[in-house]
Amino acid sequence: MIGISDVEAAADLIAGHVVHTPTVPSPGLSALLGVPVTAKLELLQRTGSFKARGATAKLLSLTGAQRAAGVVAVSGGNHGIALAMTAAVLDVKATVVMPRSAPARAVEIARGAGASVRLTDDMDGAFSLVTRLRDEGLTLVHPFDDPLVIAGQGTVGLEFADDAGDLTDVIVSVGGGGLVSGVAVALRARRPDVRIWGVETEGAEAMSEALAAGGPVPVALSSIVSTLCAPAASRLTYDHVSALVHEVLVVPDREAVRGVLDLAEHAKLWTEPAAGCLLPAARRVLERVEDGARLGLVVCGGNATTGDVLRWTADFGVH
Repeated sequence: MIGISDVEAAADLIAGHVVHTPTVPSPGLSALLGVPVTAKLELLQRTGSFKARGATAKLLSLTGAQRAAGVVAVSGGNHGIALAMTAAVLDVKATVVMPRSAPARAVEIARGAGASVRLTDDMDGAFSLVTRLRDEGLTLVHPFDDPLVIAGQGTVGLEFADDAGDLTDVIVSVGGGGLVSGVAVALRARRPDVRIWGVETEGAEAMSEALAAGGPVPVALSSIVSTLCAPAASRLTYDHVSALVHEVLVVPDREAVRGVLDLAEHAKLWTEPAAGCLLPAARRVLERVEDGARLGLVVCGGNATTGDVLRWTADFGVH
């Protein structure tokens, strides 16, 4: 497991390459949920999500030979965007493998940044292809199973700890678990009394199923939230979450889409369902904790198009 010194080192490494995103109290969400809410606006990060942090930390750590050989990543959307854009800035050749279910905008942005994008039928196929390309000599920039990537994502938690007021509970979305692992390391070191909660969507339950099984297991993926769809947690992220995270909650896709609309209406934030799921999770957290809760939400990304949101709301009958 990584420690707070690893996250602090990552913060020094990536300083000047990523945005120190705003941490703001949200009167709208506070009124909606009935408790004080503070939001960490990681959707304003360069590339539109927190993923730029881990990708930058990894790419800056490469040797000259690794940079020359090029890098490869698997992604449901945001990691691919982050790797492609960061690699372009650092003049590293990048290949991004995505399932066909990935948002079209993510594919377009990655290609526009100069990455070679390979599409597969599903996420399992994407991971298989990436493994083959790694074996052929490309350096893998894993979306979550890498201590450097986790440390980079953990810089979100460092900033949150430094910039937020008094918090009792922080809620973080979970795909493969890199973000929640890094944030938990930082927050537990800087604010040891704060509880960290993870949230997944139904059909993207890699971490909650790992916790139930006592270790990573393959999961069937059916969620519309492609950016949370990892076919399994890793031992590394499982170890962090099982040790540092209070509980991982699971919410339906429909509630995540409803959360997207609520964030737009009440917080004036344009997000994706991977962030929208924070609101139904927040309601469940408030059912579990004592009075006096003060919530922190890591608003992880905003890479959804108007068309995406209109389609999701129509599919689920959410208005």
